Amino acid sequence: MDRNTVTGLILIFFLMIAWAYFTLPSDEEIQRQTEERALRDSLAQIEQELEAEAQDEEDLADLEAEPLPEEGEPMPEAEDDQPVTDQLGVFRMEGVTDTTLTVVQTPRYSATFTNLGGGPAKYELRNYRTWDQYPVQMIADTSRSAYALGFLSSDNYNIETDQILFRQVTPENEITLNGNQEESLVYVLELENGGSVTYTYTFHANRYAIDLDIELQGVDELIIGNSVDFGWHSRLNFTERDRTQDAYYTGAHIYAGGVLERFSVDGPGRNETMINGDIDWVATNTKFFGQIIKPMTPTSAATLIGELDGPEDEPETNHHYQSSIQSSIPSDGSLSYQLFIGPLDYYELRDFHPTAFDMVEISYAWMRWFADPLVRWVIIPFFNITSNWIANYGLLIILFGLVVKLALAPLTKKSFKSMAAMKELQPKMKEIQEEHKDNPKKQQEETIKLYKKAKVNPLGGCLPMLLQFPILITLWRYFQNSIQIRQEEFLWANDLSAPDYILSLPFGIPFLGDQIAGFVLLMTASMIVQMKVSGGMSGGAAPSGGPNMKVFMYFMPVMLLFIFNNFAAGLSLYYLVYNVLSIGQQFLINKQIDKDKLKESIEGNDKKDKKSRRGRGRSKK
Repeated sequence: MDRNTVTGLILIFFLMIAWAYFTLPSDEEIQRQTEERALRDSLAQIEQELEAEAQDEEDLADLEAEPLPEEGEPMPEAEDDQPVTDQLGVFRMEGVTDTTLTVVQTPRYSATFTNLGGGPAKYELRNYRTWDQYPVQMIADTSRSAYALGFLSSDNYNIETDQILFRQVTPENEITLNGNQEESLVYVLELENGGSVTYTYTFHANRYAIDLDIELQGVDELIIGNSVDFGWHSRLNFTERDRTQDAYYTGAHIYAGGVLERFSVDGPGRNETMINGDIDWVATNTKFFGQIIKPMTPTSAATLIGELDGPEDEPETNHHYQSSIQSSIPSDGSLSYQLFIGPLDYYELRDFHPTAFDMVEISYAWMRWFADPLVRWVIIPFFNITSNWIANYGLLIILFGLVVKLALAPLTKKSFKSMAAMKELQPKMKEIQEEHKDNPKKQQEETIKLYKKAKVNPLGGCLPMLLQFPILITLWRYFQNSIQIRQEEFLWANDLSAPDYILSLPFGIPFLGDQIAGFVLLMTASMIVQMKVSGGMSGGAAPSGGPNMKVFMYFMPVMLLFIFNNFAAGLSLYYLVYNVLSIGQQFLINKQIDKDKLKESIEGNDKKDKKSRRGRGRSKK
C-alpha cells in the first residue's frame, strides 16, 4: 500500500479523533464545572446548616409550648404522607379523610391510582423488567399522585392538587381491561362555594396512552390569574444496571413551534427553564422509559425543572425531572390532556405523537438528516418484521449485517478489486522503491505510472470504510438507545444494548476500563484478518520516508478496541459480522483477479509508452 493510501487512512483516523475530541469537554470546561460544582456544594451546605438551625429553634419553641401528655396517655402518632390541609384554604375538602386506592389492569401495565391527588401513584409495565428482573415501576414516589394541577388561590396559597384528598366517584377498586375495552375512573374535589374540580381518566386496553379530562366549575374567583399548571411531579425510577449510563440519558424534553429542546442539569442543585407559546408536548425520561403530557386544549407556556442531589456521574445521585404545561382556564372550564407512561418504543411513540420519538438519541444533530430515515424506514422495520420469524435478536443483527453487506456490495466490489490488484502490485512497487530509494520524487512518479498502467485506483480501498461510516455512527447511537434490543440475549451477552464484558482485569486502563468485552475482541481480530486478506499488512517495504504500514494497520484495530469496548454488544456484533463478510468478499475477489491479465496490461502499457517515446523522438529529428 503506497503513501496515498496511507494518507487516506490517516485522514479517516483523524476524522474519528476529531469527532471524539469535539464531543468531549475541554480541560478548561471540566475545571470550570468542577469549581462551579464545589461552589454550589458549599452554598448548599451553608444553606442546609442555616435551615437546620432555624428548624431546631422552631422545634424547641414548639416543644416548650406544647403540654406534655398525662401519665399513661399515649404519645401522638407522627403523620406520614398526609395532605397539608392547613395550607389549602378554600380548596380543603373536609368530607374526605381516608385514602382510597384503585388498581387498573391492562395487558400493558398495572397502575395504582390514589385519591390523594387523584392520579397514579404506582405504574408497573407488564412487558418490561429491570436489570435485576423486577417489574419496571416507573414512579419513584408511591404515596401520592404523580400528576398535579397547580395554581395560586385567592387566599394566596400555592395549591398543588397532589396534596388534596379527592372523592372517588367510580365505585370499583379494581378495573380490568382486555381487547379493545375502554374504562373510566372519576375523582372530584367539591368546594364549599358549590364549585368543583373533576378528573376523568379514560384507559384503553391496547394503548399506553391515557385520556384525562379536567372540569373546573365555579372556581373563577378562587384562582388568581385564571391560569393553571398541569404537570408530572414524580421522579422516574432508574431501570438499568449501569446507573451512570441511565442517568446520562435522563432529562426532560419540550416540543413547541416545530423545535425539540432537551433540558438537563449537569451538577448538584436545581434548575428550571420556561418556554412560552403553544406547546405540542412535554416529557421526562430515563434511557429507555418516559412519560409525556400532550395538551388537547390551547396552552400558553411550559416549564421544565431538574434537580440533582449529587454529582451527575455518581451512581447514587438521584435525578429528578418535572414537566408541566400552563393553560388559561377556558370559558367552559374544560381542559383535556393525553398522557403517555411507558417504553420509548418507536411505534408506541409515533402513534402518540409523530415527533415523540425525536427524544430518543439515535444520532448526533449533524447526522439526523441521514440517521432518521435509516432508523425509521430501514432498521426498525427490518427488526420489527423479521422478529416475527426469528425471535433471537443476535441472529437478527447477523442477518441485518448480511443485508447491509449485500446492499453495499455493488458499491464496494470495485473498491475490493482495487485492493486485490494493489496486493498483486506489491512486488513491482517494491522494485520501484529499491530502484529509486534515494530519489523519493522519482519513486512517486514511477508508482503513479504503475497505477495507471494497471488501471488501479490507490484510494479505492478506502471507499468501503467511508461508505459505512455514516451507517456505523447511526448504529452506534441506535443500538445503545434502542429498546428493541434491550435485555435481548445472545451467546454470552445478557443484554445486547449494553457491553458484553467477559474479562476482568486486576487493574484499570485509561479509556478502556478494567473489563474487556467479548464481541469487541472478536471484532478487533476480524479487522486484523481483513487487513491481511486485503493486502494492508503485506510484507512489502514501506515507501521511502513513509510510516511502518504494519504498525499503523495494527494500531487502527487496537484504537477501535478502546473505542468500542464500553459500547453496546449489538454494535460490536454487527461490526464483527460485517468484517467477516468483507473478508469472504475480499477472498473471493482475490481468487478472481487474473494475475496474468494484470501483468499483460502493465507490459502492454509499457510497450505503448516505448512506441510513444520513439515516435516523439523521430518527430524531433
